[in-house]
Amino acid sequence: MQSLPHHYNVHARGSAEGEIRLGADGLPELAATAPPEFDGPAGYWSPETLLMAAVAGCFVLTFRSVARASRLDWARVECDVHGVLERHEGRNHFSRLTVNPHVVVRNAADERLARQCLDKAETACLVTNSLTADIQLEPRIEVIENA
Repeated sequence: MQSLPHHYNVHARGSAEGEIRLGADGLPELAATAPPEFDGPAGYWSPETLLMAAVAGCFVLTFRSVARASRLDWARVECDVHGVLERHEGRNHFSRLTVNPHVVVRNAADERLARQCLDKAETACLVTNSLTADIQLEPRIEVIENA
């Protein structure tokens, strides 16, 4: 890892109607709109879904790092994130995020270590650490012998 601080820059551009374009140096552009809940069209990423994707992606990458350092023998990880957007004191915000990681381990003896790695990933995930929403971790660990 490079020494801190790290700096990240992105840009967005749009017109009075239609999709906006999101980009960063060296990356392909993404089309985004308001989500259907805010009267946008279906089928596009939105700032809301991108935020949930950032949480899921960061959690998976953090778990992978923690699992490697812990020498956990695991086969795969998936992560679903559910966010609740509410209005409080005149401001919309995500009040609660439920992070549902699913980890597959190759041996029942690794279940406890997998849970410890999930707990460490929860506390080390820089995206969730940057949010004010209540974060709930609801993990599932599956054992597939000889996977």
